[in-house]
Amino acid sequence: MSKFSSLSLKAPFNTSPMLLSRVLLSKTLLMIAIYTVLLSVPFSAIAKVYNSEEYVHPVSPAKEHAKLSFVIAKQLQYQHYRQMVLDDELSSKVFDAFLKSLDPNRTFFLAEDIKKFEKFRFLMDNNFRRGELGNAFNTFNLYQKRYAERMAYTLNLLENSYSKLDFNKNEELTIEREELPWPANKEEQNKLTRQQLKNVIISFKLAGKDDKEIQELLIKRYKNQINRIKQTNNEDAFRIYINALAESYDPHTQYFSPRISENFDIQMSLSLEGIGAMLEAEDGNTKVKRLVPAGPAEKAGQLKAGDRIVGVGQGVDGDIVDVIGWRLDDVVQLIRGKKGTSVRLELIPQKTKDEHKTKIIQIVRNTVKLEEQAAKKEIIEVIENGQKKKIGVIDIPAFYIDFKAAQAGDPNYKSTTRDVKKLVNELKQEKIDGLIIDLRKNGGGSLEEVNTLVGLFIKSGPTVQVKAADGRIAQLNDESDEITYQGPLAVLVNRLSASASEIFAGAIQDYNRGLIIGNQTFGKGTVQALQQLEQGQIKLTHAKFYRVSGDSTQNLGVLPDLIFPALYDKEDIGESSLPEALPWDQVKNADYNNLPTVKAIFPALKNKHEKRIVGNPDFQYIQETLARIEKKKGQKILSLNFKAREKEYKESRQEQLEIENKRRIAKGDKPFKNIKELDDEDDILGLNDDHEDKEEDEDKKDSDSYTLLLESAHILVDFIQLKPANLVHK
Repeated sequence: MSKFSSLSLKAPFNTSPMLLSRVLLSKTLLMIAIYTVLLSVPFSAIAKVYNSEEYVHPVSPAKEHAKLSFVIAKQLQYQHYRQMVLDDELSSKVFDAFLKSLDPNRTFFLAEDIKKFEKFRFLMDNNFRRGELGNAFNTFNLYQKRYAERMAYTLNLLENSYSKLDFNKNEELTIEREELPWPANKEEQNKLTRQQLKNVIISFKLAGKDDKEIQELLIKRYKNQINRIKQTNNEDAFRIYINALAESYDPHTQYFSPRISENFDIQMSLSLEGIGAMLEAEDGNTKVKRLVPAGPAEKAGQLKAGDRIVGVGQGVDGDIVDVIGWRLDDVVQLIRGKKGTSVRLELIPQKTKDEHKTKIIQIVRNTVKLEEQAAKKEIIEVIENGQKKKIGVIDIPAFYIDFKAAQAGDPNYKSTTRDVKKLVNELKQEKIDGLIIDLRKNGGGSLEEVNTLVGLFIKSGPTVQVKAADGRIAQLNDESDEITYQGPLAVLVNRLSASASEIFAGAIQDYNRGLIIGNQTFGKGTVQALQQLEQGQIKLTHAKFYRVSGDSTQNLGVLPDLIFPALYDKEDIGESSLPEALPWDQVKNADYNNLPTVKAIFPALKNKHEKRIVGNPDFQYIQETLARIEKKKGQKILSLNFKAREKEYKESRQEQLEIENKRRIAKGDKPFKNIKELDDEDDILGLNDDHEDKEEDEDKKDSDSYTLLLESAHILVDFIQLKPANLVHK
């Protein structure tokens, strides 16, 4: 039917010809006027009206889900390290976790929805015991409905009201809503959605995109998100629900659906042809959890733990597909590919709090080879107090062992301990004065390897204690009295040093065998095991690690003797940042013989270190950059006035330029003329704030990573010079 069918051209009964002519003329002019107005409106403004009902399809539990929920609940209750009764208290915790997993930023549900859900709060324990899933699936289906409503409302704003969005108003948006109330009604929710959209548009404007480009890009993004609702299935709903229970025990306990189990198995076997990155879903984003040592991503040096992936493109020129809001397994499928092919990732770097500050990197896919994870050595020459010292460095990316070769009786099988022993002996031949074991970014690996590696530096004795859920404590011991290296030793760690790395650093510290330098470690002091289910798997925490001193490595990690500026945010990365992490605690210390303490010289070491870095331009750059990031991190409210945001942005970029130029001038380099020169340099290096893992020596020496390594060498030389001849035992 025509848009103009309601404009009747029938003449009233008994109308005169002249009057009829006037009526016809006036209605014709009205039609022309309406048509002219319609032509003057951009096509996109009338192109489509989105109806959320078209995209929602409720899901129902499969028959096997009822039994699975019952079985998993039982296994958690009786086999998990944290023994908790499935009661009303746990039910309430799971209830909150389930809602948070669906709507972490309190954007989609309405206050009235939450009020209706409250009747389920103390029923979830009963639901798990009986295998009842109705309440969970009803909640999930309403979430899907609300999500579709928000996407449709956003698309209608973009399609039909983009030009009406006012960026001159003095509005503000609270960007962290985890503790705020859910919207009271649709009117309040619409206002919030409109403000969130304005914030995204401002971010793109600040990135230099024009309105037409922004409108097209965002319409494509939100169409993609609303269309993906149709792909949601009952397995997705079940996985989110059952993991609300699993992760209420601890963050490393998790149910894997059959498809995700397959991805997990591939990652653990390291046979995946891809980029070598472990990813996780967080608030609708795909976040880099960690990089596989010696994998393509780590070797390229552009992707970092904590980065968020917002787009994926195939090859050197394929279109970037927006993946915000995608399921994690679908993002993994996009990134995965054949060896030798390229993938491009659009990132929001971990270090930036500016959402518009994205960058695109390219990584060539490859397989991860065991030999590429092998320990490597180098020598750093340091002059301190007029004395030249040679400091050996052994970088250990992971605790590895070639099990197949070892079982086959291959005398040359590769393992961390065998490789490090060989490297230490080579460094001793070069007459080093001290040794640094670099465990930064080492996420762990073989427990047996860390046990034998500690044995290279101590006479003999226990290296770690393991406490099971039933309270029994076992310990691993180095049985050999042979010591490969007895000289001055330092262990360099950071926030990404986890699990086996923490066991090694903790043992060296407890035995007073060497200095621990760097940052508080990750705090991963728990042990998991995979259990097969009729459908999928469950990864379940069943034990905890304890140092020989009796201190847990869980949550707290290992605290260094000398602390460096933290390149990774402790609130975003580390065990203590994870909900429901098991607590730090203690057990009885093991029976071990430690060396005399050297804590008496720590104040002098710290004093010399602080005096040295005052005049070090690289250290000053790190400290000033981190202070700048910390200041921005505290910003919880954003202005939606474009001019105000633009002013803030320009001031922030100018501050960044001044910090960089201050370092360049101090080092005798030519300062950048403007921000564009700085950005062009960053694009060449592939990084913005952290220039790690460069193959070129000059790039390496300018990196934050090398700055910290070089200062560690100076500290170890100080230690050699300050160490008293007669030490007092504890």
